[in-house]
Amino acid sequence: MSPRQADPEVSANLILAAARLLSEEGPSALSTRRLAAAVGTSTTAVYTHFGGMDDLVRAMVHEGFRRLNDRMTEVAQTDDPVADVAALGYAYRANAIEHQYLYSIMFGGASLGGFALSDDERQHGRYTLQTLVGAVDRCMAAGRFCADDPTRVAHHMWIGVHGLVTLELGGYLIEPYDADACFQTVVCSMLVGAGDDGDKAAASMKAAGARRG
Repeated sequence: MSPRQADPEVSANLILAAARLLSEEGPSALSTRRLAAAVGTSTTAVYTHFGGMDDLVRAMVHEGFRRLNDRMTEVAQTDDPVADVAALGYAYRANAIEHQYLYSIMFGGASLGGFALSDDERQHGRYTLQTLVGAVDRCMAAGRFCADDPTRVAHHMWIGVHGLVTLELGGYLIEPYDADACFQTVVCSMLVGAGDDGDKAAASMKAAGARRG
């Protein structure tokens, strides 16, 4: 059994420490010595678990999307699919705030130094959209959204929420148009734009908000 299999916690801790260093201090801070000190392990652990820095950055991207997918798939399906869509928006935002270091790397927002995400790496996380696509499809089947391509509609919603979250993490959203207020307005507008009735969308937003926890 390899060391990686024997102690997966070390691998996870290295990924999180590397994401924090890269986001806070830039690529010059991403050294085996700094990582080992941050995690409390030996410098050889990076090579044992990842082979090198390129593989470590790839692992950060994959781990970020894995955590996002876990958060999205935890959102339960209810008899109000529009509330489920809004709840997925809340989940996306909560995950980004909780794992903001990984978030900045998985979408290429952090400086990656000499490592550039390939097209395959950029598309890796697209599987995380499937939960939203399914919820949008159920909204259409229920007559709440207009008949359309659910994947296209899900992309539009992802773009809207992602942009808001990016501005929130950057500290750009302040009162009276803070992140909470903007999130409510943006998501409700997207629900109506997809075909829902305004009053029903507002009620579903309220129901989704009550599910946060």
